[in-house]
Amino acid sequence: MTGKRKGQLSPLLKQATDVHVERGEGCYLFDSDGKQYLDFTAGIGVTSTGHCHPKVVAAAQEQIGKLIHGQYTTIMHKPIQDLSARLGEKMPGNIDSIFYASAGTEAAESAMRLMRHATGRPNIVVFHGGFHGRTMGSASMTTSGTAYTAGLQPIMGGVVVAPFPHAFRYGWSEEQATDFCLRELDFILQTISAPGDTAGMLIEPIQGEGGFVPANTRFMQGLRERCDKHGMLLGADEVQAGYGRTGTFWSHSHFDVQPDIVVTAKGLASGFPLSACAAPRKIMEKGMAGSQGGTYGGNVVACAAALATLDVIEEEGLVENAGAQGAHLKERLNLLADKHAGIGDVRGKGLMVGVDIQKDGQPDGDRAEKIAKHCEKHGLLLLRCGPGKQVVRWLPPLVVSREQIDDGVNIFAKALEATS
Repeated sequence: MTGKRKGQLSPLLKQATDVHVERGEGCYLFDSDGKQYLDFTAGIGVTSTGHCHPKVVAAAQEQIGKLIHGQYTTIMHKPIQDLSARLGEKMPGNIDSIFYASAGTEAAESAMRLMRHATGRPNIVVFHGGFHGRTMGSASMTTSGTAYTAGLQPIMGGVVVAPFPHAFRYGWSEEQATDFCLRELDFILQTISAPGDTAGMLIEPIQGEGGFVPANTRFMQGLRERCDKHGMLLGADEVQAGYGRTGTFWSHSHFDVQPDIVVTAKGLASGFPLSACAAPRKIMEKGMAGSQGGTYGGNVVACAAALATLDVIEEEGLVENAGAQGAHLKERLNLLADKHAGIGDVRGKGLMVGVDIQKDGQPDGDRAEKIAKHCEKHGLLLLRCGPGKQVVRWLPPLVVSREQIDDGVNIFAKALEATS
């Protein structure tokens, strides 16, 4: 057969890079020509233990030889039971019951469903700039950009959007932004969604797609206080920021607050599709029977990889490494910000750092794209985020070394010069 092949990827998929990857190892990807790239995208924060960590590979290979698919509402398997026990030890407070799915959007929707079932109330409060997924329920809770809901209206009702304390965007101090956001949240509960109609709040403690924006302690504790006062549930979407990435196992720990529900995915299984929604049993039991399930959720190979991922995180001290290398990364990027007026802000925690590119006080997504493309040409892969795609985001694998951080920042520095 000659000529163009019939099957191809959908044209609606937009490629961030032009790299055709042959293999990966640690913090590096290698294309079909053998060129090496320092991968500071980590598959959008997924390959937490690096590409093809030997321990994760071995666990998956061993499991594939035993059982590939054991649908977990039909039969039970040991890896999912062992993972639940291990993951339960990592959960905050009295969270001990876990539902598994395949993608973060499914876990976020299950959190929303659980909030409604457990309280008998219809409405969910989310926060401006948050990203919770692309499926209908999760997209309805997403306000990081219009791409996820454009042409999809009307979307699901019962979602109320409250402001998030993005001090840089407002041009205020953190204190001013927090005062405003808590005051507006109270006003929303007075004028849009009465507490008796509000099931809970779902928040990214550190926003991902919205621009790598951390919340702060007073704001997060303010949410906890209002949820406790009104019998609402507080959910932490830890899909991108959780699992050790920010230098604590969960990003909400930075703010000394305990949620009622935790949503996790991405780094959970080092690249195998797996997500989870966790809550205390007394809350989980209030959901409707049969409301949780799915064909591929809790896949046995993914669970085996997730167990190995936890082993690697603990044995190699990856949470601590994320904190140490992230501090070094941020220090170096702040030094560049002092030299380049186009860097409006450097923010984030651990190995989740965003560089906000600005021009005349406005988001400069065009330059951010040029910076990323220049880096790609010179062997460094970075992605962008933010409503104007102006934030260059740094998401190295948690195994990254100080030397690799320096290599990446040196390439980035040259890209800043080349695009100035």
